Amino acid sequence: MSEQILEATELTRAAVEALSARFDEPAWVRTARLGAFDRFEQSPWPSTQDERWRRTDLSGLAADRIRPFVEGASDPLPAAVRLAGDRLSPAAGLLVQRNATTVSAHLDADLAARGVVFTDLHAAVRDHPDLVEPHLMQLIRADEGKFQALHAAFWSGGTFVYVPAGVEVALPLLTLSWIDAPDAGLFPHILLIAEPGSRVTLINASGLDSGGRALVVPAAEIIIHDGAAVRHATVQNWGREVWEIGVLRAQIERDATLHNLLVALGGGVVKADVESILAGPGASSEMLGLVFGDGGQHYDIHTLQEHAAPHTLSDLLYKNAVKNHASSSFVGMIRVHPGAQKTNAFQSNRNLILSEGSRAISDPKLEILANDLRCTHGSATSRLNEEHLFYLMSRGLTREQAVRMVVEGFFAELLDRVPLAPLADSLRGEIAVRMTA
Repeated sequence: MSEQILEATELTRAAVEALSARFDEPAWVRTARLGAFDRFEQSPWPSTQDERWRRTDLSGLAADRIRPFVEGASDPLPAAVRLAGDRLSPAAGLLVQRNATTVSAHLDADLAARGVVFTDLHAAVRDHPDLVEPHLMQLIRADEGKFQALHAAFWSGGTFVYVPAGVEVALPLLTLSWIDAPDAGLFPHILLIAEPGSRVTLINASGLDSGGRALVVPAAEIIIHDGAAVRHATVQNWGREVWEIGVLRAQIERDATLHNLLVALGGGVVKADVESILAGPGASSEMLGLVFGDGGQHYDIHTLQEHAAPHTLSDLLYKNAVKNHASSSFVGMIRVHPGAQKTNAFQSNRNLILSEGSRAISDPKLEILANDLRCTHGSATSRLNEEHLFYLMSRGLTREQAVRMVVEGFFAELLDRVPLAPLADSLRGEIAVRMTA
């Protein structure tokens, strides 16, 4: 790796070239980056006139101030990062990233000997190009939109996971990342490849306040081959001046399984696309989401359950709670392709409004092009029920305690479906903190 320090302060072609030189990237990576940057320059910025963006206004995003790469020194971990790691332990591997660079990486020696790879994406390009090149930016392409092109041009840090056929990673792999530089641009990319019959869990936890505006544009490509099983969780708790605009897309092949959890607690404006492509017969996908907005935060979540093969199953449950002028928007699509018979697809979105001035919008959709299947979708939005609160208060609880109990009950159905006890307990703690803030 070159010791050159990147000083780019704008989203320019020169910054792309400097980033590629910083990591001594091969020609195929540099060419792909520059091609993506050309698409970024040619693509218009999304506006509220675009259907997918009509609920998220980008006018407050000062993109010209964003630094596309900020080095991260390997200083001692902040207490909050250490605490997050302790809460989610034990882990089979730990990858820690500060701003756009990796500060530490560890993988159980026995797993490494069995061919498991767990590292940042720059190291993977250098050490495992035969694994990375056929898959990088294949599920998520630079020609899909402005932010996809921006990500493809400036990706840095990120995570690469490769699990050979038949290998089971019993304990989770854990990544921790944080921002501590104002006007930082973070473009982390996850590339996870689970070979046939393998098993793996990956947890991505990110947060801390940069002390100023920052832009995070993450992308995740998850490729699950025949008979493999992947559990993936994203837990973000950025500072309130952070904008996050990301996409996760998983391709699930014959008899393979994905369990995906999205937790959005931080950020000022967050837009996320979460998509499962059930590409092989017998594929299944569970999609869980927990959103808790407070103090003017805005969340815009789009999900897709894409049934491209027969005998597939998808089950989605997203729960959103908002208070103190926060807003959430959920748009969910179940799409069943012609010939995808015997599909079972379920979609449920539940919203809880905790205070005046907050709002929650839900828009579940179906696009059905087969005729032998079972699909259900539904949503519900409600406010705190004063009669329920009165009943709890009549039993000796304060109003604050009663509201907390209602909120805990609202999220309980979802948290009960999280099989990783340390993660579920950590999320219960975060919800409790939100209720006392």
